[in-house]
Parts: sequence; C-alpha cells; structure tokens
Amino acid sequence: MTPEIGEEDALRADLYDFLSALLSRPPRADLLARTRALSGDETPLGQAFATLAKLAGQATEASVEREFNRLFIGVGRGELLPYASYYMTGFLNEKPLAALRQDMARRRIARAPNVFEPEDNMASLCESMAGLIRGRFGAVASLPDQRAFFNRHLAPWAAHFFTDLEGAKTSVFYAPVGVIGRIFMGIERDAFRMIGESGT
Repeated sequence: MTPEIGEEDALRADLYDFLSALLSRPPRADLLARTRALSGDETPLGQAFATLAKLAGQATEASVEREFNRLFIGVGRGELLPYASYYMTGFLNEKPLAALRQDMARRRIARAPNVFEPEDNMASLCESMAGLIRGRFGAVASLPDQRAFFNRHLAPWAAHFFTDLEGAKTSVFYAPVGVIGRIFMGIERDAFRMIGESGT
C-alpha cells in the first residue's frame, strides 16, 4: 500500500514518473493518448505541456520511436547520452554512477532485473525521485533526504541535459519534453534551496 502524501508532492511525483516514462523507452499508444489529453496554461511550463499535447496528437508510435532512437540510441550512439557520469565527467560509468549505486543500496533501491543500462540515466533518476516522494522504497523520504538525493544526483547536470534535449537537432516531440524537464528541475532546485535555507 502506497503511503498517503500531500497533493503538491503527488503532483511532483507524477511529473517525475511522466518524464521517466517518456525517457525510458519510446512511448506506446496508451502513453501517447494520455499525453494528447494534457492541457496547459499561460505559464512557460503550461505552454510546454500544451505544445507536447499537440505534438502527441500528430505523432504515431512509429514516428516517436524513430525520434527516440535518433536521440538516445543511434548507430553507435544517439545524439544525446542521458547519463550523469557523461555530463559530469565526460565519460560513462564514472564516479557519479558509483556514488549513485551507494545511495541506492543505502535506500534499498534496486535496479529492475530486465534493465541493463547504467542506473545514472535520467529516466531512472526521475523514477527514483518519484519513488522517494511516494515511499515506494519504504517510508516516504523526508524533504531533506529528497533534497540530498536531488542535489547529489540531478542538480549538477539535469538542467543541462534537458536544455540539450530541447535544442537537439532531431528533437520534435521531445523538444517540449526538454522544456518541461528544464523548468521543472529549476523549480525543484529553487524549492530545495529554500528548504535548506529555512533549516527544515
């Protein structure tokens, strides 16, 4: 049974899960249908959601899969490498991955048995943040604990990655995903900074 959390935290977890779903594999028909149903407002984040919903309405599973493959897989490698180690050191499987694995072990977060790529990819990190917020790994993580995980594993590179995704040559459907991620990571960073300053 998932612990009860506040509405704001539920929305945060939903957005982390949404980003994880879009970045972990090409979206299938059900996820595209849910994306088409999104609505926005006049804020930059709301406008990005509205753009993404419109693009989802024009997309097919095949077209988005082709874009996903060009962005993240490619021949040899995709246009982007969505890994903390790469963004923080310029190489894969470096110290950021080792540090993440230590934190995951301490929090009893295990990689799914059918997942073989390094755990420091953006999809997995977003999924981990959602799990910490919702208490999927035990108790709901405190805000200081969420802040510690975010500051160590996402803050140093997440905004850079999402900016790159927004501007990637092959990004169409994924361009507003980049905008959403970039804005959301900024909101999280600022909120955690305020929590730290207040001492809670």
